[in-house]
Amino acid sequence: MCGRYYVDDETAREIEKLVRDLDRKLQIERTGDVFPSQNAMILKGEGNHLAAEQMKWGFPGFEKGKLLINARAESVLERRTFQDSVQHRRCIIPARGFYEWNKSKEKFSYERKDAPVLFMAGCYNWYEDQVRFVILTTEANPSVAPVHNRMPLILEPEELKDWVLDDGATEYLLHKTPVLLEAHAEYEQMRLF
Repeated sequence: MCGRYYVDDETAREIEKLVRDLDRKLQIERTGDVFPSQNAMILKGEGNHLAAEQMKWGFPGFEKGKLLINARAESVLERRTFQDSVQHRRCIIPARGFYEWNKSKEKFSYERKDAPVLFMAGCYNWYEDQVRFVILTTEANPSVAPVHNRMPLILEPEELKDWVLDDGATEYLLHKTPVLLEAHAEYEQMRLF
């Protein structure tokens, strides 16, 4: 599961460079932690190109006030809630990294060792005139498994266009093993109240 991710200034610059290279203008409005229900900058297909768009994180849940923020890559094509979106509206969630918590509620951050941006696979849909996205998750690889059994489905830079534009690549990319990541224990100050 991925319940929070973050974007820093370096990541924002790299994303702006990527989108600029694709002849798109972009101003990253938010850096820092991104929580479910917040708007975030997402990459999606537009014609033959990648385009940036602000979307809200989370599909409406089955219970009032609950959000579906993740979808399992292994079963997303069979789930009615996500099937049409993953077949026709795939997106990319760029981030510096993401957080996971172990059973003892200790927080860990995960980042790529080799790049300032990691690209998480997702899909999106419209709900009540809002564009919303979910992050696809997969079985955790050895770098995340000691903390959590799930992790975001991470795409390589050369897979980005295939993910959003090539319907034939979807099945393969849904079942790929993500790159190993670097983990850092995060220490949050305890609140007294």
